[in-house]
Amino acid sequence: MTAREPNPNLALVSTNRAGQNRLLSLLPMDERQRLLSRCKRTPFESGDVLYPEKGDITDVYFPLSGIVSLVLSEKETAGSVEIAMIGNEGVVGIPIFLGAAKSPTKALWQAAGEALRMPATHFANELDGSATLRRAVGRYAQALQHHMAQSLVCNAYHTVDQRLCRWLLMSRDRVGADELPLTQEFIAQMLGVRRPSVTIAAGALQTAGLIRYRRGYIRVQDRAGLEAGSCECYRVLCAAYEALLSEKFS
Repeated sequence: MTAREPNPNLALVSTNRAGQNRLLSLLPMDERQRLLSRCKRTPFESGDVLYPEKGDITDVYFPLSGIVSLVLSEKETAGSVEIAMIGNEGVVGIPIFLGAAKSPTKALWQAAGEALRMPATHFANELDGSATLRRAVGRYAQALQHHMAQSLVCNAYHTVDQRLCRWLLMSRDRVGADELPLTQEFIAQMLGVRRPSVTIAAGALQTAGLIRYRRGYIRVQDRAGLEAGSCECYRVLCAAYEALLSEKFS
């Protein structure tokens, strides 16, 4: 049997270099330098909350490494589900671009990393003064909206196994490493399912040799196998971000 090879047309965001925000890198040098001068580089740990659900957005964040999850809660069941994740391909705080001051979702760090932090008022001023920045952030907002919509479709129609493959691939792309600091309980919260469902799905992937699981960590062993096991949502979202990151704004 011939070993499967990962699809080179997928996972563009996995080429992101730690320490660089890909969205900012699309801007002209002078504009990028001006924005960087208004930011403070800040480290974050897994579990750190940037905004609570319906909380005030005081700062926006351009991740350099790690992952931020956007999460909605369900009050009656005390459950939650991730509707999008943001790595160094994007920016956290898009409601400011849309003219809102509060976040409809909780924004928390799924995987520890660093971000460039800018006060929301400064970001709003920069948007007012730069058509280039507005265009770049607008394109990213469109990609993020696509991500959220696709996540809702995925959660409604695809199996836990498919969703877990998709979610692990997207997390691995943004971390840029095969070993992910993840617990089954956290994954269950992000997928909006019960922990036993994740235990069964992760066990099947481990038996198939696609991942290796030890307490608190999951290692991707066979990326091509995860691609084959994922639903089409992963390919759709890769294409959306590829379209964003392949364009230079001037």
